[in-house]
Amino acid sequence: MNLFLKIKSCDNLTLLSMGILLIFFVASVFPNLLANYNPNELHPNDAFHPPSTKYYLGTDDLGRDIWSRAIYGSQIAMLISVSAMFVSIIIGVPLGLLAGMRKGIIDGFVMRTMDGILAFPEILFAILLVAAFGASIFTIILVMAIVYIPRFARLTRGNVLVLKEREFVLASQALGASDLRIVMKCMLPNTFSIILVQASIGMAFTILLEAALSYLGMGVQPPTATWGTMLRNAQRFTFIAPWYVISPGLCIFVIVLVLNFLGDRIRDSMDPKLRGA
Repeated sequence: MNLFLKIKSCDNLTLLSMGILLIFFVASVFPNLLANYNPNELHPNDAFHPPSTKYYLGTDDLGRDIWSRAIYGSQIAMLISVSAMFVSIIIGVPLGLLAGMRKGIIDGFVMRTMDGILAFPEILFAILLVAAFGASIFTIILVMAIVYIPRFARLTRGNVLVLKEREFVLASQALGASDLRIVMKCMLPNTFSIILVQASIGMAFTILLEAALSYLGMGVQPPTATWGTMLRNAQRFTFIAPWYVISPGLCIFVIVLVLNFLGDRIRDSMDPKLRGA
């Protein structure tokens, strides 16, 4: 609640970032309202049409409207990133709480499993899973979630180990509070801020990883419009139609920059040491 009350005191750059993020979310939820054409509608006579009032960002080699494809690409990017972070949180956070509250065999098993997942490079691990289960939106979400579960688990566990030594937790234990009550009343509320920061950074990472997979041809398959697929198709026409390359690349750059910036601002606003800086 305190975070939202601070919105009025945000600086212009933060408000601008929040506005840009809101635009991307609106575009992903209501693409039909913003897109001029169906993303796969062909206009052969208008191939490589430069940006104009008819085609805001121009057209590609098949005459498809790049503006409309970028709008629908944001839907895929947001769907995958939000869904992957949601799955990662509902699995990784409980695992981190369990490992932090129950040290010993349980802690060792959970953390070594998380270490095993982290041992694989993310892109190679994602390619392996996509090759095994096929390229689809569901598979991509599952891949992104598995990649990011260890980060939430380790982050939550570390915070729990610190909180267990705090006076209010020790007082709750002395009063006979159960572990479940301590987790719900003490651990989760004091872990929410770092989870929120990690989720914003994780969304940016997920969008980049999804774009990389699509660029390699292992993401969401055509004709579905994604930013990574648009970049892969545009690389052959960099000098013929530079707007074809710039549009999806700029979308990825802006959304990743905004998410990372907002993650830093949320961290600063919730960290007492940085709050006055």
